Amino acid sequence: MKNEKFDFYNPINLKSYNLDKTMRYQLDILGSLDFFTRRHSENVANLVCRICEYLHCNKNFTIYCTICAYLHDIGKLFIPSAILNKPDKLTDEEFEIMKTHTTQGYEMCMKDLKLRPYAIGPLDHHEALNGSGYPNGITKIPMEAQIIRVADEYDAIVTKRQYTTHVNISETLKDLIKDAKPDPKFLALDHLSQISKVGKINKRILKVLFKVVIDDILYEISCLYEYLDYLKENIKRLELICKYNDKMNDSKSDKKKSYYKEGMKLLFAADENFDNFKQVYEEYKNALEIRSDRIKKLYDEIKIIKKLEI
Repeated sequence: MKNEKFDFYNPINLKSYNLDKTMRYQLDILGSLDFFTRRHSENVANLVCRICEYLHCNKNFTIYCTICAYLHDIGKLFIPSAILNKPDKLTDEEFEIMKTHTTQGYEMCMKDLKLRPYAIGPLDHHEALNGSGYPNGITKIPMEAQIIRVADEYDAIVTKRQYTTHVNISETLKDLIKDAKPDPKFLALDHLSQISKVGKINKRILKVLFKVVIDDILYEISCLYEYLDYLKENIKRLELICKYNDKMNDSKSDKKKSYYKEGMKLLFAADENFDNFKQVYEEYKNALEIRSDRIKKLYDEIKIIKKLEI
């Protein structure tokens, strides 16, 4: 049985910009990062590109934002691996070191003429609209950094929770909604301030992320339907083998037994034989049931997301 092919993020929009040629140098820089940070950077760039499209940004700004996203964590090159890859919660001292990836990435970009235009991505992607972010605690955040922040948080949660399907992805979006709402602490301190009325992330960008996530769910569903066709085709083939097997067992002449046996051999796929074909048949039927159920759950997930309020 072949494995179903599915990338968590639909790559179609990203490829449409032919970014490989545009960003060959930047992608070479990413090659110096550890695998997980590099993959995260690619995921965030994918999301940022598609968010920009839904925001109706022009092509040049979309490409610019996407490159900023690719480079947003480049400063992690300078973070000790013991901290960067620590499985447990960071200590306060370690977190302060981790936070320097923003300024280190900014300084790296500013020193390189090819990277300098994209320095805002590394510097400001952890800033928050309510001033609670780092490294500078600013509230007037460039749009590219606001977009990257939303995409960055989403992928970080997806990675941490090890999602391999979008089933229950609405729970992640609910966590992001909390970050889009005003912090009660700020409201208590200064209920008249404009800053006290905003959350950490941009609500409009988060709403757009919902659309991107729904697109990815539909992409997963389409991959599953394609896999269902494969399963159904093989179940039909195995059902015919089962019929031949029954007829072979019911046949009284050796000639007929041999006829049906040869027919079964012709229908066997790789690694299938007279000893295991019934087990394989049950595995295909079970796989069909599991994937069909997942499709139903994914459609339910879309309904939940559409009802979420920010």
